[in-house]
Amino acid sequence: MTDSQLIREIKDGNVQLYKELVTRYERKILLFIYHMLKNSRMDHMAEDMCQETFYKAYRSLHSFREVEASFSTWLYTIARNTVLSELRKNRNGNVYLEDSGYEPITSTEALPEQTVLRSEKVQMVREAINSLPEKQRSALILREYDGMDYQEIANILGQTVSSVKSLLFRARASVKTQLESYVGEPILEEYEGMKQR
Repeated sequence: MTDSQLIREIKDGNVQLYKELVTRYERKILLFIYHMLKNSRMDHMAEDMCQETFYKAYRSLHSFREVEASFSTWLYTIARNTVLSELRKNRNGNVYLEDSGYEPITSTEALPEQTVLRSEKVQMVREAINSLPEKQRSALILREYDGMDYQEIANILGQTVSSVKSLLFRARASVKTQLESYVGEPILEEYEGMKQR
C-alpha cells in the first residue's frame, strides 16, 4: 500500500493504519532529528521530538494535501520545525552533534589505532557540521545523510532549488575549510557521505 493509499484510509477512519506510516518513517525521522539537535541531552530529546513529530502529523493529517508535497517531505518539515522550536527554547545551551546511528563504514579488520583515528576524524566532521548555520546544516544533512534530491530539500526548507544548491556549496566549502586546517584535504573523501556531488 502506498503512502497516499494509507493516508486516504486513515482519513476515512481506519486510524490503526497510522502505525504503518510511523513504522515506515520513524527511523529516518529519528536520525534526522539526531543530526539536527545540538543539545547535550540529545538522546532523550530526539526520541521525544520524534514522537512529537508523528503526533503533530497525525493531528494535522486531515489538512495534508499530497498534491502540494509528498508525505515524507511534509513529515520532514514537521520534524525540522519541531527541532528548531526546541532549539529556540534552549538557545543558551551548548551545541553538539552527538552519535546518530550514521556511522562511517569501517573494516571489521581495522587495527585499534586506525579505529581511534577514524573516530577522531568522524568527531571532527560532526563538529564542523554543527558549526554551520542552521539552513546549511539542514541542507547538508538532508542531502548527505538522508539522500534527498534538491527539490525535496527545497520543499522542506522552503527554499528554491538554486538556493539549496548554494547552501550545499557553502556548507561543503565551510566543512572542508575547517577540516583542512586540522588534517588536510583527504578527510572529506574518507568520511562516508561527504563526497562532492
